[in-house]
Amino acid sequence: MQKRALIAALLMSALAATAQAKEWKTIRIGLEAAYKPFTYKTPDGKLAGFDVDIANALCAQMKAKCTFVEQDWDGIIPALNARKFDAIISSMSITEERKRAVEFSEKYYHTPSRLIAKNDKKLAGTPESMKGKKIGVLRGSTQEQYAADIYGRAGAQVVPYGSQNEVFLDLKSGRIDTTLVDSVVGKVDFMDTPAGKDYGFVGPVLDDPKYIGFGAAVAVRKADADLRDQFTAAIKAIRSNGVYKQVQGKYFDFDVYGK
Repeated sequence: MQKRALIAALLMSALAATAQAKEWKTIRIGLEAAYKPFTYKTPDGKLAGFDVDIANALCAQMKAKCTFVEQDWDGIIPALNARKFDAIISSMSITEERKRAVEFSEKYYHTPSRLIAKNDKKLAGTPESMKGKKIGVLRGSTQEQYAADIYGRAGAQVVPYGSQNEVFLDLKSGRIDTTLVDSVVGKVDFMDTPAGKDYGFVGPVLDDPKYIGFGAAVAVRKADADLRDQFTAAIKAIRSNGVYKQVQGKYFDFDVYGK
């Protein structure tokens, strides 16, 4: 009888914990605020960007109160799993490697990557043409893995940085020859600014899902599949009720959801 009572108590405890977890009335969102136009800070220090607005829209749809926690990119998954926050909404692409560490919702946008270099360098952008060149990348990004496997093996030097802003600064100063970056970030946060007026895209559009992934999604801990499902349902809802289109229109003149 004691054994049966213990098992029943454990089952009741597990069911209660599951029911409590599925409410998710408060959700802490982890992000890195250095990836304009997706995540950045306004001059007065407020968080802004497509990811921030999408996060707020998703939380409103889920009727949850959300708060934001800033985190350096290269430590963002460890911080999630250490329970510093509950979800990552920070342009994190779905990749097979990351799926071993976290659960992903359905994607909420998908954009390709490109190389950027000064126009007078006239780089072809092929692996062979990058031999001996320095390529700046965001540490821990899909672009870092692509650059290491494709360009690094052809003789390029891949230089990782803590933030994409640091990459752009070194590109402008000539410390590196090019950067591999999300094409939207490269255009909005560099080429469309005075600092990047003499720079342009180099080589082809890079969209190999093996490296670049299957689109940006919400990442949660492996134990929180219920939260993943709630985010997926919310993404579908805001895409069908017009909220997604409204948020997208603030930042882009094209369909950022992608293929």
